[in-house]
Amino acid sequence: QVQVADSGGGLVQAGGSLRLSCAASEATFNNRGIAWFRRIPGKEREFVAASHWNDGSTYYADSAKGRFTISRDNGKKTVDLQMTNLQPGDTAVYFCAAGGAPGYWVEPKYYDYWGQGTQVTVSS
Repeated sequence: QVQVADSGGGLVQAGGSLRLSCAASEATFNNRGIAWFRRIPGKEREFVAASHWNDGSTYYADSAKGRFTISRDNGKKTVDLQMTNLQPGDTAVYFCAAGGAPGYWVEPKYYDYWGQGTQVTVSS
């Protein structure tokens, strides 16, 4: 059974917006944090944003603050990443991940399940 599946990437011009979606199984959604990471070409995978599974708290990388918003839909069992004012430097493969731990949201090793990744390309 697929635990998480990410979607919603595409090509957008600088200044534009995209919305990514991570669909999770019910057990995964109810018991694990959901985060978004990205891999920029030539760089290590980096944390973007995370959502706690229970208390509604959210966490953002400095690069995402003020531009990206992570949100959970309890009915659909999805966690979306709304990205605005995208810049060429945001071009990357974006992955959703389930797991994490309070205080360690930025650490990939604490996540149990990963989506296949969705490409986001921002043209200048």
